[in-house]
Amino acid sequence: MAQHLQSEAPPQGTAQTSAGGSGPAGSAGRAGGPVDADALDFEQIAQAGQRIGASVGRVVLGKPEVIRLTTIALLTEGHLLIEDVPGTGKTSLAKALARSVGGSVSRVQFTPDLMPSDVTGVSIYDRNTSRFEFRPGPVFANLVVADEINRASPKTQSALLECMEERQVTVDGTTYPLSRPFLVLATQNPVEMEGTYPLPEAQRDRFLARISIGYPDPVSEVAMLAERDHQDPLDSVTAVADDATVKAMIRGASRVHLAPELRAYIVDLIGATRNSPEVRLGASPRAVLHLGKSAKAAAALDGRAFVVPDDIQRLAAVVLGHRLLLTVEAHAAHRSAEDIVNGLLARVRVPRGSGG
Repeated sequence: MAQHLQSEAPPQGTAQTSAGGSGPAGSAGRAGGPVDADALDFEQIAQAGQRIGASVGRVVLGKPEVIRLTTIALLTEGHLLIEDVPGTGKTSLAKALARSVGGSVSRVQFTPDLMPSDVTGVSIYDRNTSRFEFRPGPVFANLVVADEINRASPKTQSALLECMEERQVTVDGTTYPLSRPFLVLATQNPVEMEGTYPLPEAQRDRFLARISIGYPDPVSEVAMLAERDHQDPLDSVTAVADDATVKAMIRGASRVHLAPELRAYIVDLIGATRNSPEVRLGASPRAVLHLGKSAKAAAALDGRAFVVPDDIQRLAAVVLGHRLLLTVEAHAAHRSAEDIVNGLLARVRVPRGSGG
């Protein structure tokens, strides 16, 4: 892995204190500067993240990295594209996260006959009031599970574009804001592709990351058999963080310091995807923002006030891989987008600091 580059001390105004505005400040607060009563300090974010991860881990066994990536998505309000075979716990992951943070969750089974209004909602005429009344669709939840999203028509898929990017729904000229935080966890089955509609590049680019849960290890599967004989572990999951805490975590994570050298490093990585001979379409400017936000959230979960190169490198493949369109030659050579991103990580120069 790359050498650790400790960012220079965060500039004045990036320090935080506790959510209540009282008590000792965290690592950033001790550095001096004004405090923000509406954001958790980094030690508090790390502790809350551990509680959330442990709660979700009671349901999704043996997958700490998947749970960590999902928590990172929560702190950035980013959407996840989960490509995996059926039965690996995609819906359970979303439900466990929602219950752990006291949020609402909805599930939409995408099918070829699903209409956009089935997702966003519809205006219905009320004869008693002689007015149209808006009936919200399933996107009006904190976590929306879009199951087998590629089985719906492009018209229905596009209904999520405004929701995912602007956190709002517009129906009949009226705009309705969505709940915050708002995350879409969309699933795809990479094995059965008959009767599917591949996601367009514009929609794939709106996902923060693409992950795969994978099969559990044998020890976890044995534990699953033992624990689920009598009850569903979801029934025992209770909220370990409330809505105010999650929002304070999100604000605190956004204040993690990203050094100018590391900003340039992210841009160099993105630029390398655009110039690679194995790539037809490289990562977008939105990918720059997503990779930066993800690295800051990862640092906050580790209780740090600054990003290091390892934060970026650990997330690069999952944040960039689904955005790349490969050449015919790359496909013929059985190269994956993740392989190409990992190769670029080995070639792009890593900034070195005093801590490197």
